[in-house]
Amino acid sequence: MPRNEPTQVTDGWDGGRSPGRRKAVRYAVPVAVAGVAAATIGLVPAFAGSGSPDLPKISAQDLIAKVAKSDVQQLSGTVRVSTDLGLPSLPGAGGGAGGFGGAPDGGEKGGDGASAAPQKKLMELASGAHTLRVAADGPEKQRVSIVDKAAEYSLVHNGNEIWAYDSGSNTAVHSTAPDAGRHGKQHRAPKDLPGGLKDATPQDLAKQALKAAGDTTSVTVDGTAKVAGRDAYQLLIKPKQAASTVGSIRVAVDAANGVPLKFTLTPKSGGAAAIDVGYTNVDFAKPAASTFAFTPPKGAKVVDGDKAQAKTPREHGKDLPSQKDVKGLKKEMGGLNVLGKGWTSIATIKGDGSGLPSGKDQGAGGDAGKFLDSIGEKVHGSFGSGRVFSTRLVNALITDHGTVYVGAVDKQALIDAANAAK
Repeated sequence: MPRNEPTQVTDGWDGGRSPGRRKAVRYAVPVAVAGVAAATIGLVPAFAGSGSPDLPKISAQDLIAKVAKSDVQQLSGTVRVSTDLGLPSLPGAGGGAGGFGGAPDGGEKGGDGASAAPQKKLMELASGAHTLRVAADGPEKQRVSIVDKAAEYSLVHNGNEIWAYDSGSNTAVHSTAPDAGRHGKQHRAPKDLPGGLKDATPQDLAKQALKAAGDTTSVTVDGTAKVAGRDAYQLLIKPKQAASTVGSIRVAVDAANGVPLKFTLTPKSGGAAAIDVGYTNVDFAKPAASTFAFTPPKGAKVVDGDKAQAKTPREHGKDLPSQKDVKGLKKEMGGLNVLGKGWTSIATIKGDGSGLPSGKDQGAGGDAGKFLDSIGEKVHGSFGSGRVFSTRLVNALITDHGTVYVGAVDKQALIDAANAAK
């Protein structure tokens, strides 16, 4: 069989396929990719396994269609997640194994369920390396466990029940899943399942990256690889817009069933991948029913998530901004606008003129200003002046008038946007 070689995707490559097929092969704007990285995730070379298998040649169009048509709903395996966004270390930011417990005192204050709250795990996946054990059996049963040396966090959906358990604080939160989808029509986990955990597998990341294609993107099939012991094609996505900070996105696609096995986003600046998520082992057989059974361990603190959620608005509703307040805030800030398109889209929020404190400021704001001066680069333009805060993927310009420009673009693109909006 001929060895697969790179295949270029050009404008109008659809080749007469149906509108549904064309829709399935569109690609995501990089701001969405950056959002996944922030919320949402290089890895060791061993991930790809050994050797490049000989596979029948396939076009990029057909490979993307293969991903879109894949309907694998039963699997189990281990996923390795690594993120290296180049975020600055903030004063007082903790981490490590103890992060699972949540409370600074080692978990004693975790009895209210805060340490087991799924949203808390999102921040942990935003940096460093993590191992996840995943399993799924259709839309009714999923399990994701974040495994650490000292603790394990599990999120289990089984029918109408959802359990979140943090072994670090021995706390479990039990909630009831919505009835929607209990008749076999819903092919997704319930909305209660937090996106940052639910979307931590290569399949979900790839789907988010394959939503919108056009003249801003180059798509090729760049050879083959072995991932988790399975033969895979490598789909290579590269921005054509020079100002993008994204170098490339590589998706390893299972040659047999179209399931993405590995997702790698590399910054244009080079070095290790900013986001790298891939299976180290995977089995597409039906998982054992016991995989989705959960009983809180002896002595565990069990919190009723439904009651806690219903109780919170009544007790603290007066402290939360009303819908009217939110609309008023948006109006005062000038609203959120998006400039440009594709990989160089820039989100902007108009400021109120106050800006950020400077290291020259006296009083309480002085220390904050000095810290900002140490991590932000002072820039100037016809818009005035401001600071650019940079990561390996996303950059943000905050002007001295308080207007914010942010995107997966280089510094000059932000300055140009601010100058044009002047």
